[in-house]
Amino acid sequence: MISRPNKDWKQYLPGGAFWQNATPAMAAEVAVLLAFTVFFLFYGLVPIFGGSVLGLVGADEPRYAQVAREMLARHDYITPILYGKPWLEKPALYYWRAMFAFKEFGVHDWSARLPSASFAFALILLIYLHMRRFRPGGQLDAALITASCAGIIGFARGASTDMQLAAPFCIGMLGWYAWYETNRKFWLFDLYFFIGAATLAKGPVAPVMALCIIFLFTALRREWSLLRRTFWLPGVLLYLAMVLPWFIAVQRRNPEFLRVFFLQHNLERFATDRFHHEQPIWYYLPVVLLALLPWTAVAISALGDAFRSSIDEWKARCAPDRYVGNPRAGDAFPEFLVLWALFPILFFTFARSKLPGYILPSIPPITVLTGDYLNRVRARGLHPWLLMAHAVVTGFLVAVALMFPHILVLPHHIPPGRVIVAASMIGFSCAIAILVIVLRFGVARLRIATMVPVVLVLIFVLGTRNGAVLDQMYSARTLAGQIAHIQDVPPLVCVYRTRRDVQYGLSFYRNQKIQNYDKDGIPPQEHILVVRTNAVPTLRQELAGRSYAPLFGYAPQDLVIYRVQAK
Repeated sequence: MISRPNKDWKQYLPGGAFWQNATPAMAAEVAVLLAFTVFFLFYGLVPIFGGSVLGLVGADEPRYAQVAREMLARHDYITPILYGKPWLEKPALYYWRAMFAFKEFGVHDWSARLPSASFAFALILLIYLHMRRFRPGGQLDAALITASCAGIIGFARGASTDMQLAAPFCIGMLGWYAWYETNRKFWLFDLYFFIGAATLAKGPVAPVMALCIIFLFTALRREWSLLRRTFWLPGVLLYLAMVLPWFIAVQRRNPEFLRVFFLQHNLERFATDRFHHEQPIWYYLPVVLLALLPWTAVAISALGDAFRSSIDEWKARCAPDRYVGNPRAGDAFPEFLVLWALFPILFFTFARSKLPGYILPSIPPITVLTGDYLNRVRARGLHPWLLMAHAVVTGFLVAVALMFPHILVLPHHIPPGRVIVAASMIGFSCAIAILVIVLRFGVARLRIATMVPVVLVLIFVLGTRNGAVLDQMYSARTLAGQIAHIQDVPPLVCVYRTRRDVQYGLSFYRNQKIQNYDKDGIPPQEHILVVRTNAVPTLRQELAGRSYAPLFGYAPQDLVIYRVQAK
């Protein structure tokens, strides 16, 4: 319990004295943070913030959104339902939050993504407040680097469970370190509450990772009492009160839940290639490098610096005259963040099934280290080679983004020479601008010099014209709209030899199960058929004795739409 006068309650919030001693400069800093964060997370996501809202893409986004829609329609908060049948792959946190968004704003693709965007927004604000209280000076850099890196921008726009796990998990880990520094139970409450939320997002992987990271930190520092003190009975009861009711309720309604969820979608997903996501051992190296764009060069340098600092810390603790003459020996912050950043990457490297979102919890500790690193080198400046590498990476990102629409639509994905030259010149100009600004005004201006190109890239890629191209090529929304405008369209729609995302996307936008010839067979009644162009020649055999006629072609996804008469 907090035994403090009520008037001091604000000191227990993240940010501490910030709330009591706010100044105009602090208010300006928060305004900058909010402006950039809202843009990075909501531009091209929510219609009122501008840009072209991209329809749901892939197989997971429309499938998760459809589950939330069906649960809302049935007023069922226990069993996830897809096309009227239990869908027990994931816990219910995303579905609950999407149901709330649907209830408040209507069923839209953008409202299906609000749970991820809102969690990312909360994570960035809490990174800022925690850094301001426990590592002052680097808070704005840490928060804005987190908000502007590709991994956070991308997964904050996904109607999926990845951000539902990563954001509360990271907030909980920040809370645990705050408890480690202050020994105040308020922060330990933070750990249990948010790890409970992360468990409701993706299951036991959240507490397993948290326990392993805390154990490794404890072992490395030889502070074994931390494990005993971390086990806090009120926190355990809070965690169980959050997690057990839903798990018990869904198991009682669905006796197969334990087998499907724990055995198939946790143990088998980790140990086997049952779901066909096997990747090479080095898979997460490029994933991390891409997720940190455009901050990759500085972030890797910061991670390396923190790793060396942690090694020095460990050596100092092992020396006979421990801590004497070593000013960095008592600094546990880099050590904790390095362990936190590396563990999920190494853990999922040994999994047979690998997907990019699995290591999303590793990105925030790296961006926090990067913000802290920039604060520490502000006086002496970045090494020239590091500054040049950062400028080149940012310029290259800008150049590729400018060529992106041409890469998507042109044969062989090779833009015309004039486009390559123009994009390269603009990217080169951005790199030179970063060098000039930082050399003239110092490292403090690195964040604005980098974020402005990222802002322009987002406006260009998600603007009305290019956003519409992306929507047509990767979402089923436009196709569903064209099918809906067919005169006297039959209610049943089927697919044949298409990608899974076409089937699940049409299912969401038409709010019905789309039948698949290969899995569900050919229905006897009249229906619309969406088929891949290269599979059209096989229709004569598949529909032998049936009358069918083409209605239109959908070139962006190489599809042909037919009307198939009743048998």
